[in-house]
Amino acid sequence: MPDYLPHTGEDLADMLGFLGLSSLEELFASVPAALRLAAGLGLPEGVPEPDVLARASARGAANAAAGLVCFAGAGAYDHEVPPVVRALAGRSEFVTAYTPYQPEVAQGGLQAIFEFQTMVSRLYGLPIANASLYDGASALVEAVNLGTGSTGRDGVVVSAGVHPHWRSALRTFAAGTGHRVLEAPLVEGVTDWSALEAEGEVGVVVAAYPNYLGCLEDLGPARRLADERGALLAIAADPVGAAIVRSPADWGADVAVGEGQPFGTALSFGGPYLGLFCCAASHVRRLPGRLVGETLDADGRLAYVTTLRAREQDIRREKATSNVCTNQTLMALTAAVQLGWLGTAGLAEVATRCACGARYCRDAMLRLDGVEPLTGSTPTLREFALHLPIPADLAIERLADEGYLAGVALDALVGEDGDGSLGADSASHGLLVAVTERRTKDEIDGLVAALGKAVR
Repeated sequence: MPDYLPHTGEDLADMLGFLGLSSLEELFASVPAALRLAAGLGLPEGVPEPDVLARASARGAANAAAGLVCFAGAGAYDHEVPPVVRALAGRSEFVTAYTPYQPEVAQGGLQAIFEFQTMVSRLYGLPIANASLYDGASALVEAVNLGTGSTGRDGVVVSAGVHPHWRSALRTFAAGTGHRVLEAPLVEGVTDWSALEAEGEVGVVVAAYPNYLGCLEDLGPARRLADERGALLAIAADPVGAAIVRSPADWGADVAVGEGQPFGTALSFGGPYLGLFCCAASHVRRLPGRLVGETLDADGRLAYVTTLRAREQDIRREKATSNVCTNQTLMALTAAVQLGWLGTAGLAEVATRCACGARYCRDAMLRLDGVEPLTGSTPTLREFALHLPIPADLAIERLADEGYLAGVALDALVGEDGDGSLGADSASHGLLVAVTERRTKDEIDGLVAALGKAVR
């Protein structure tokens, strides 16, 4: 492979001209000025590599979030990544592996993905899992595509308890596919499905368990709504919580999706993450992305292959069930190593420690003056929402000075005016707190004490 060659000035001019722009500054004008470097990196030419690395490390150390005790969640969680996971998943044969189009030279990768599929299937309780998708949001979009394709109806009823970013991704895709996305509002953390009983044809009903506010809802009404409308039920389920609460299959899900980042993938300031996808056997031919199967080769030896390849590279594009043509193999393999290392009992212990820590933290915070529950008495799992007497972003700023990443301000997720899950006041004063197995009692006590000072 030739050395990397940067774009020439002529290349840049051609690309900008194609976009109808006059300069690179115009291209990046949508990026807020506060996030842009005013004077570049300030590196002189010909600096030795160790000096460049030292400068880059110094800039990275200036990021305050890197040294804070993390209680933030909202879809990305600070779970433990054991050294064995980093050591195995980081092996060169996994990191550098290419798409396994030739099974005769990709048996190791294919077997790892087959094991991953098996683990995800056991976790969610549905018989068929694919070889992963880009992330939880794209998995949700594919679940809706499967549901509307199976039923022939374009109506999609989505709980406002589904993560706001996932709902936003769904609306973006629906603008192109023509799906009608209808949102059922939350009332004290519980979906009011009856608000959409009068709507027209529905092809798929989407619920979350727990929802993005951390609440464990009764999904019986969602299943009944799907049955009444002849729709499929898709559940966006937390895979860690699935170790100790009812699985999507137990709730009657036809499709289950989730975000696999908690299984061995560090936060890394966002991505690459891992979309989990399971479905009933009756929908296997509409399964998006890749599916690895187990078979025997010509000599009777166990072998692994990709199967039912209903992707646009393999069949005519108008016949494809999905435009997804790849997956997150390395992240999926990492998740398989993490799940294999933990085992059934180990994952249940992780989930239990999260639940117990979250309960302890929530109870302690609610004893502070002016701090109230945002979702009433609805039970929560690893995450919970509070209403603070001061704006949540102000509390987060004050707690950062004390060494804590206190959580996520809800208006950052739903906007200042709120949405179907929260009103404007709840959004601006709402704080979403997550507790993983990494958080100790001393860290939780320290956070509570710091919050008590911050809200006075």
